[in-house]
Amino acid sequence: MILRLWRGWTGPEQSAAYERLLLEQIAPGILERGLPGLRELAVLRRDPRELDPASGAEILTAMTFDDLDAVARFTGGDPSVSVVPPAARELLARFDRHSQHYVSLANFSGRPAP
Repeated sequence: MILRLWRGWTGPEQSAAYERLLLEQIAPGILERGLPGLRELAVLRRDPRELDPASGAEILTAMTFDDLDAVARFTGGDPSVSVVPPAARELLARFDRHSQHYVSLANFSGRPAP
């Protein structure tokens, strides 16, 4: 199992618009592609505005794939490159040009065994 992590940062004025775009169009569009080997797509936000009101938000996408071949199918070739649609690029102040990949060694749920 491969965990693919990618981050993008918005300015304070673009945070809400970017989140809407990501949650209502981009993420559902990825899932609608029915990519073989894509297991899960999670979207998380870290809001540094608590410390600096002039800051935007940091958005992290975490995607789980069966293997790097499945990641390559998602990116269209090179598994490390970012996939950032033009509409998202217009709202982001900056973003990771390359995603990070981790091999899953174990997953503990915190639930008691049956």
